[in-house]
Formats: sequence, structure tokens, C-alpha cells
Amino acid sequence: MHVSRRGFLRSSGMGFGSLALAGLLARDGVGSAFPTHFPARAKRVIHVFLNGGMSQVDTFDPKPELQARGGQTLPYDNLQTERKTGVALPSPFTFAKHGQSGIPISDLFPNLARHADELAVIRSMHVELPNHEMSLMLMNSGHMRQVRPSFGSWLTWGMGQENDNLPGFIALVPGGMPVGGAGNWRSAFLPGAFQGTHVDTSKTDPRELIDHIRNPRLGPDRQQEQFDLLRALNASHLDQRPGEAAIEARIRSFELAYRMQLEATDAFDVRQEPAHVLEMYGEGPQNRQLLMARRLVERGVRFVQTWHGSMQPWDSHSNIRDEHRKVAGECDQGLAALLTDLKDRGMLDSTLVLCTGEFGRTPSVEMGQNGAGASQGRDHNHWGFSLWMAGGGVKGGTIHGATDDFGFKAVENPVSAHDLHATMLHLLGFDHTRLTYRYAGRDYRLTDLEGEVVRPVLA
Repeated sequence: MHVSRRGFLRSSGMGFGSLALAGLLARDGVGSAFPTHFPARAKRVIHVFLNGGMSQVDTFDPKPELQARGGQTLPYDNLQTERKTGVALPSPFTFAKHGQSGIPISDLFPNLARHADELAVIRSMHVELPNHEMSLMLMNSGHMRQVRPSFGSWLTWGMGQENDNLPGFIALVPGGMPVGGAGNWRSAFLPGAFQGTHVDTSKTDPRELIDHIRNPRLGPDRQQEQFDLLRALNASHLDQRPGEAAIEARIRSFELAYRMQLEATDAFDVRQEPAHVLEMYGEGPQNRQLLMARRLVERGVRFVQTWHGSMQPWDSHSNIRDEHRKVAGECDQGLAALLTDLKDRGMLDSTLVLCTGEFGRTPSVEMGQNGAGASQGRDHNHWGFSLWMAGGGVKGGTIHGATDDFGFKAVENPVSAHDLHATMLHLLGFDHTRLTYRYAGRDYRLTDLEGEVVRPVLA
């Protein structure tokens, strides 16, 4: 078990640890990094969350048998999904092989397809339930029922950060909140300073992205006086209540908010980019926030999560052709630009990029709740789905695992959320079984009691 420097100083004899606490907080930002267990391939993560559920059979997992059996009943027993489904629904999209690796990618992602040789596509992901809230919790925090810290919180707690003037974990969401809200980037029992900072990227003025980032009445000198007083009062309060996590989190949040005035507006201001970079990423909030993600990791933010939008934009229950075409078109150019940009700046090798939803979609059509009225959409499918990774020690041009002939269930080298998290931590230099936090008499870890590193996707 790791003991933080703060905990060590507080428990030091003669009470001198408490006297040093304010100074430690002032210079430590969101905390010291622990030594990694082995050399890290990646130093930071950009997690692109296509919330709602991207269809694997329409994107990265072509199924000729599904195309041939359109309109027929598929031979499945007891593979229940959230809603009733009917006959096979062939994909309305065209697949082609791309790059030297020949990875098949559908025409939903023509720009991203140019990076096929940098992608590791896992086709055998699976989760436990076809439910948005629980699957989002599982993919983010490793547990779908218990309140646990999210991956970004574990990472910033374990690695610390490189920039004291910005949060170590930022969640970018245009126009609202995903299902589950801030619970998707919670710190839970980890110190509150490691919770993700939410930013609504639908706003284009960087001064409006973060509420109250500037004080309209007080100048820097007066703010410094006010901040010094608050720090002294909070430190005194903490001395009387040693170990009070809420007070520590409050101190850290005040300090980070004060320091963010120096750099946050600049970091989010994509208008500072050259015209050719803005053109490469393209228009729209999804593409713009992918550019923000690059600017943030470039400035030392450890974990940036970009969400496609509020609620579940990829949840194509009624019309997979038009709905998936729309949402893919909103991010395809930005995804390709992100990989190009990171590579051009020499950052891709040290930045792990993950693109996933919380589950996939059925190869069969969704029916009405009473079993009638088939749509041209697909229901939630937790039995098997696809995601891709790139950069940060990932073996590009790789396909791992497989679903059955129709793309319903993972049947070859299945990968769980715990396996995915174990693999990501491995690339970041951590043994997932040893990155633990003591809480309520137990050592907790992100992967709970499971998880195996998916070594075939490692470079």
C-alpha cells in the first residue's frame, strides 16, 4: 500500500508535519507521483468516449454472414438484450481494408481509416449488462454497482501531474452531461482533488468554458491577499481535524482554482492554433474538443476524456444508417487529425488514445416493446463489441479477438473491462494488482479482483 507524502507529514512526530502542510499543498498541486512499477510507455491518456454505444458490425467488425442472412432469424439461444430484437439487420455501410495491415473499417470513418496501421482494434470486448448507467460505471471505474474511483482519478493519484496550474483530469462534454453525470469522473474514496473537472465544450469563448475563472472585481494583489487568508484559515481548521479529507479537498480546490487563472483560458483557446491546424481538425464541438484535448495533454494534463455529447448520442435504436452516419461525421475528421497532430509533434508514442463506447449494438433489428413494429435500429449489446487504441506503446495495425459469425458475442480471446484497465495501466507503468488504496480496512484497486493484460496489443 502507498502512503502519500501528505499522510506521512501529518503523522510525523511533534506536530511539525501539520505545520508543513500548507507549504506542501502550495507547491504540490494535486499530489506527488508514485514511482511506476516499471518503465511507462505512455505518460498521458486521451479517452474518446462515444457514449451511447457504437455498433461494431457497422464500424470495425464486418460480418459477411450477417449480410447474407438479412431478414432471417439468427440462431441464438438466451442472448438477452435490453429490448426485444427480431431478424438480422445487414449493415448499410461499406467496409474496405486499409493500410498495410489491411484492417477493415467502414465508410463511416474515411478519415480515421488512413491511420489503420496505428490502430489496435479489439473486437472481443464484453461487459455485464445492456444498461447505459451500469456499463458506463464499469467502463469508467471498474465496477457497475459500487461507487468507485474512475480511471482518470486512479491515474492522477498514481502519477501526479506535470502542470500545477491545470487539473490533472478533465472531462470535456459539449452541451450537457452524459448518462450518470459527474459520477463518470468521480474520485469516490480517493481524495477529492483527483475528481475530474467538467468543461462544457459547446461554448466557444474560452472565458466562458469554466465558470468564474476571472474575478471581475478584484485585481491580482487583492486576490492574493484573499487567497492567503483562506489558506491560513483552512490550514488552521485542518490542524484541529487531522485527516479530514473534505477539508483537504477544499484547500486543494481553492489553490487549483487560483492557479488556473494563470493558464486555463490559454489552454482552452483553440483560436491560438495556426489556420492549417484548425482546418485539419474541422468544425463542430466534437472536433474542437479533440483539439482541446491535444492542447491539454501538451500542457501536462494526465487524463483527458472527451464525450460525444449529452445523454447518449450513439444510441441508435431506430435508424442505424442515418443516426450513425450523423454522429460519425461529427468526429471522424477530428479523430484523424488528433492522431496526425500527436504524431507530428512527437507525442503519439507517449500518449495513449482510447476510443470506445460503453457497449455495442445487436446485429438484429430492434422491435417495439410489445414485440411488434421492427425498426431499422439496433438494441444495446453487451455480449461483444469493438474499440480501438493507438499510441503509447500500442501495437498498431493489430486486430485482437473476434465475435461470432454475426457479430453478437465475443467468442475468441474475450476482453473484459478489467482486462482493458489492466492493459492501460500496464502501458502507463503500473502493475494493476499493486496500485492499491487503503480504504475502510481494505486495499482497493481499479481492477477489483480480476484483470489480465492483453499482451498481443502491446508493441
